[in-house]
Amino acid sequence: MIYAFDTYYYENYAKTICIAFENWTSENESFVYSENTQISYDYESGAFYKRELPCILSLLKKIELKDNDLIIVDGYVTLDNSGKIGLGGYLYESLNKKYPVIGIAKNGFVSEDSERRTVLRGESKTPLFLTSIGIDIDEIKIQVEKMHGNFRIPTLLKKLDKLTREKDELNEIN
Repeated sequence: MIYAFDTYYYENYAKTICIAFENWTSENESFVYSENTQISYDYESGAFYKRELPCILSLLKKIELKDNDLIIVDGYVTLDNSGKIGLGGYLYESLNKKYPVIGIAKNGFVSEDSERRTVLRGESKTPLFLTSIGIDIDEIKIQVEKMHGNFRIPTLLKKLDKLTREKDELNEIN
């Protein structure tokens, strides 16, 4: 199973969604997991993971990961050639390096990273930026190119983004 995570921040809570799907070419999700949590860290430039990692780890408590499962985050796994890690790298470490983590970012990052790949999908001239840990990045590039959808953002990742931005009617923290 592939589990894709994203978090959106509202005034008084964070909403994290996970869409689970069977394989890279899936058109529809198998499961959707959702959780609203208190925001535990203010935004800190250069330390995005401090804000989002607790949200993902909390939602992961509702999911029984199995061998060969993959995790996708909206962001970066690695940040540069010196070994600096991003959200996905910290998630990988938090999961005892047991599950491969793939970062699919919509925006570029300024530092050089020889393990970063770009993917152009559909007719878009704007790439997606891929990083990974625990799995070969060149294989991931091929898989992301094959993901369902005719546009830059694959169908299920676009749905994930949409779901995180849909404000809950009650605005409660679960």
